[in-house]
Amino acid sequence: MSDAAFTAKMLSEALPYLQRYSGAVVVVKFGGNAMGDDAAMAEFARDIVLMRQVGVNPVVVHGGGPMINEMLEKLGIKSTFVRGKRVTDKATVQVVEMILSGLVNKRIVQAIMDAGGRAVGISGKDDDLMVCEADDPELGFVGRPIEMNVQVLRDLYNAGIVPVVAPVATGMADNETFNVNGDTAAGAIAGALKADRLLLLTDISGVKNAAGEIMTAITPEEVRAMIDDGTIGGGMIPKTETALAALDEGVRAVTILDGRVPNACLMELFTDHGAGSQIRSTEPRVKPRVKR
Repeated sequence: MSDAAFTAKMLSEALPYLQRYSGAVVVVKFGGNAMGDDAAMAEFARDIVLMRQVGVNPVVVHGGGPMINEMLEKLGIKSTFVRGKRVTDKATVQVVEMILSGLVNKRIVQAIMDAGGRAVGISGKDDDLMVCEADDPELGFVGRPIEMNVQVLRDLYNAGIVPVVAPVATGMADNETFNVNGDTAAGAIAGALKADRLLLLTDISGVKNAAGEIMTAITPEEVRAMIDDGTIGGGMIPKTETALAALDEGVRAVTILDGRVPNACLMELFTDHGAGSQIRSTEPRVKPRVKR
């Protein structure tokens, strides 16, 4: 079979999957080492543009930990973590906002536009998208979203524009600036939008069971049991807790994906095999709601 014939065959076979997600809202958390790799960034941007082209409404929420670490080191500001979250004092939160809302956010926006899409970068502070209170006194200016105002995101994707959101938020009390964990922000946004899917891209292959095997389909009850018995630990705890919170808010399914795998988002949405560990409270590979 020629390359042209193979491409045509693949496009034809993809039709049912493309129809399945036409009009769906899909929140994608982009983070990890892929953000620092130009080729991986360009590939991710192409996937987002393709999703938009076939009628999906993607909303990108990003992290930027490695870039923040690099800048803090340059400035001589020490960084510590508690339960996987960065302790953030006033000096640190200024650097966090500069890197996330500036350098990282605009780099992703530019990559999407270079791939032929339209994108606008905002932070959780814009239009009071995400209003927070302090998550834990130990963490300083680390926020927990308590009020979400997502109409600005709907306005953007209904206009054919991909929103790219930096996880920096406004404080409820004195308009402080809060750093928000990227997974937490993505889950809160997905829940507020009642998104069809939440995809959490990471640097690992997915959720592993006690035998070390990747689980492709998991129920919330199984997740809670694995957290309780220590099977799920470390940095996977906040990711799975984000998934459970998003499901409670009406998100249809959450998948933890290995962002190092080429076209991971497309594999997850447009094939029956998927590309990671899907946590869902309904049938596997759920179909999205019809959006009006």
